[in-house]
Amino acid sequence: MFGLSLGLSILLVVVILAACIFEFINGFHDTANAVATVIYTRSLTPKVAVIWSGIWNFIGVYFGGIAVAMGIVNLLPMDALVDQNIYHSIAMIAALIITAIIWNLATWYYGIPCSSSHTLIGSIFGVGIAYMFISVDGSVALNWKKVSDAGLSLLISPIVGFGLALILMFVFKKIIKKKRFFKQPDPEKKPPFWIRFVLVLTSTSVSFSHGSNDGQKGVGLIMIILIAFLPGQFALDSSKNTTNIDGNLGQIGHYLNKIDTLKLNAADYATYADLKSKIAVTKIVLDKSQGPEEIPYSERFGVRKNILAIAKLSDAFFKSKSIINTAKINLSEKEADHFKKNVKELSAYTEYAPWWVILLISISLGLGTMIGWKRIVVTLGEKIGKSNLTFAQGTSAGIIAAGTIGISSGLGLPVSTTHVLSSGIAGTMVSEGGIKNLQGGTIKNILLAWVITIPVTVVLSGGLFLLFRYFVK
Repeated sequence: MFGLSLGLSILLVVVILAACIFEFINGFHDTANAVATVIYTRSLTPKVAVIWSGIWNFIGVYFGGIAVAMGIVNLLPMDALVDQNIYHSIAMIAALIITAIIWNLATWYYGIPCSSSHTLIGSIFGVGIAYMFISVDGSVALNWKKVSDAGLSLLISPIVGFGLALILMFVFKKIIKKKRFFKQPDPEKKPPFWIRFVLVLTSTSVSFSHGSNDGQKGVGLIMIILIAFLPGQFALDSSKNTTNIDGNLGQIGHYLNKIDTLKLNAADYATYADLKSKIAVTKIVLDKSQGPEEIPYSERFGVRKNILAIAKLSDAFFKSKSIINTAKINLSEKEADHFKKNVKELSAYTEYAPWWVILLISISLGLGTMIGWKRIVVTLGEKIGKSNLTFAQGTSAGIIAAGTIGISSGLGLPVSTTHVLSSGIAGTMVSEGGIKNLQGGTIKNILLAWVITIPVTVVLSGGLFLLFRYFVK
């Protein structure tokens, strides 16, 4: 397979299946949240709800872009994975996947709405930190800018969900006069059509948003695996004509040549010089090729690294505080925008995922939802508040969850469907009876899982990685 030995081909299949198992278990946790309100309120039967949710998860993953997936890929610099000894790369991948699966299964078993996002990101942090301690040159194995963005997003999103859901409940009480909307579901009767319609609509929105955010994390995980095993084949998007890269580099270089370097301070000039160097090195490789299949596989990972570096350096250059405006460096706003447009087009060669990867993740999420939804649905419907979930509360939590997750996906930030929705439900419970209306035991378990997931997975994945590396020296 792709020039790999039989043993490595089998290992590749095994780790891809393991990534699918992670997404399958993700379905127990996060996708179950998407159907919790619609099942608990009897707006849809469980069978219909999970199939409907699975369809919209697929649509969300497939059409929701890949910004979050690329954020996951870029958390761990590829140099840490593309090792001269491929078994070192396998040790790293195995450690983070095994950790994610173990923690997700353990929290699901106890019915705790734990975040698969926290679990995966904590696992990546763990192997990255462990790599720093064993690398010969002390290489930094984490993209700390991406780490801080992801950490802040995961920290703030539940707080946003809680506050906005509480506010929305007050709005509902002011503008909706139908008392049935604020009552708990009757186990003997189906809710009125208009209530079912609203709840199904919010559940559909959460499913789509979940696919466009959480589903992409699995896509990112498989891309990490593919690039680690087969950097030549998957470092660049082979469906694109790489001769266009040369055109983008030419345009970027053209605008760089117009910049008055005498007006740059030392730091900005260093960035400028580094940009020029990366472009020159990349163009040497491209000059030897004439089509999408012409770049030698041995050179493709290097081209990928240079494209990522060009994008990062360009962003840093134009965000420099010493460059007040582009006119200062002899570029008009239009020229600066054109520069950035070419950088974005260039990045498209590294920010991609094959259709079959997206399909695998979509199927895994859907199947996981159908198997393990019940524990989490009961927790969200009955165990967060002292009173059971009402139609209004389910609608409020669903609207806020879908909106928060959708905005985060657009910004390329990972968030936890579990924590956004469960915190939203907690906010609606507080709107009905204050803090005393929350069940302390359940809230304590959810908060505990929220707080300790990343530390536990960091230690576990880092420890497993060091253990595996010991046996594959």
